[in-house]
Amino acid sequence: MIESNIKIQDLPQNSPSEKPQSTGQDVEAADAHPDAVSQDSHKNDASGPTKMGDSGDSQGSDVVALSKPDNRPLHSTTGEPLSLPREITVVAVICLAQLMTQAGVGQALATTQIAGSSLHITNPAARSWEIAAYSLTVGTFILPAGRWGDILGHKRLFVIGFAWFGIWSILAGLSVYVHAIFFDFCRGMQGVGPAILLPNGIAILGTLYPPSPRKDMAFAMFGSVAPGGAVIGSIFASIFAQFTWWPWAFWAMAVACLGISGVAGVVIPSSPSKDDKNNLFRRLDGLGSLFGVGGLVLINVAWNQGSSIGWTTTYTYILLIIGFLLLGIFAFIESRAEYPLIPKSILNTNLGFVLGCIACGWATFGIWIYYSFQFLLVLRAQTPLLTSIQYVPCAISGLAAAVTTGVLMSRIRHAYIMLAALLCFTVGTILIATVPIKQIYWGQTFVSMIVTPWGMDMSFPAGTLILSAALPREHQGLAASLVSTVVNYSISLGLGFAGTVESNIEPGETLKGFRAAFYMGIGLASLGVGVAALFTFVTRTRRKASR
Repeated sequence: MIESNIKIQDLPQNSPSEKPQSTGQDVEAADAHPDAVSQDSHKNDASGPTKMGDSGDSQGSDVVALSKPDNRPLHSTTGEPLSLPREITVVAVICLAQLMTQAGVGQALATTQIAGSSLHITNPAARSWEIAAYSLTVGTFILPAGRWGDILGHKRLFVIGFAWFGIWSILAGLSVYVHAIFFDFCRGMQGVGPAILLPNGIAILGTLYPPSPRKDMAFAMFGSVAPGGAVIGSIFASIFAQFTWWPWAFWAMAVACLGISGVAGVVIPSSPSKDDKNNLFRRLDGLGSLFGVGGLVLINVAWNQGSSIGWTTTYTYILLIIGFLLLGIFAFIESRAEYPLIPKSILNTNLGFVLGCIACGWATFGIWIYYSFQFLLVLRAQTPLLTSIQYVPCAISGLAAAVTTGVLMSRIRHAYIMLAALLCFTVGTILIATVPIKQIYWGQTFVSMIVTPWGMDMSFPAGTLILSAALPREHQGLAASLVSTVVNYSISLGLGFAGTVESNIEPGETLKGFRAAFYMGIGLASLGVGVAALFTFVTRTRRKASR
């Protein structure tokens, strides 16, 4: 979830020449004084128009915007002035990318039991694939998709992303006539759409605005719609599943996505692609993308498939081994690539700490959202619609968390915010893991719905800004993309871990299986707390040593 105060000052240029990377002292200075980045980014505001040059979205043309745009038109990447109504429409369309991405998660949650029965999926662990397949491809394709936008144009990729999302939503609904495996495959292909949308939507916002409060508001809006998107997707899917037919949830999603794709093509300013199309495969790091995506997909498939068919099946652990081998080849290719997806200059201890915290927290979130929904549906025998409505507090709490985090980021060190986020993940999961079946909703369940979104909406902006301070200037655009990749991939992988634990519980012991999965989430969140606490200690030690 993308929050406010994410300053994308320069998108990655993908240049073969590396610039000096940030030092640990630079990172600690930014973390010790969180408002420093914001203050620096506003230094040019007093001198009239600010020119943000050759960014990934506007090769060959400058991004010109007014430093005080309150009463004057914003200028697009091509110098085209945008009226206030069009500016609002552009931001709204880009925010819909975030909303529809999370709606894709919510619609599968609401239809899990009904669609699973219709497709004859009897293994509870196998039903988690409906969410895991989607999050898997969202996570694995974000980094390559960002590079595609840098080379081919962010607007073009944004329009294609919504069209792709819509087409595969149609096919996901039609899978009712085919097989469960085809449905899971369609869910995975659906996820490629959001993977294209998110980095390119962020890039469009990043190049549309100069550093200013107006830009902060645009990114705040982008992040704030995420919790609401999941709830909206879940509610509408529940209505279709209960009162008509569950495939209509996916067909309605298709109509919305195709319509938004058309609107985006009209209202979003032109986004010129790079003039240099020579050696396109090399510039896109095609070989690295192939091995990197392939390795991540196979590892994730192995974990999620192992939970449904068992690890005694030979091909399960063979896929896992091949996946790790492909990642090893990916690392070798990246170390020698002229245009690597992950440049060597960004690799440092701060990157490891931050991504470790994000991975633990969001793997826990994947377990929390899936198994809490199943707990309410199966053990409390609630309807999908009632269950979806009970998640409305998550949207409200998430919005409050986004606003509060935006305020706190300029007042306290980001490492402390990350630690607080992991504590929220842990407490929220403990509450739902220990709730009695017959307890009223307003007890532990409601409190868990309030607490857990704070983990989501505090960890993402904190992680993004810590990485932004740690990355060299030419790789600023990688911060949000890296965090988004780890967020979505961890959700899918966490479900694989929890499913493996659940599958080892005796058949018929549904409550024990759900609790075992929750305990797996608590363990991951606790590990994240430990990593965050260590990160906080290390940053404090470095700051004292640098004085």
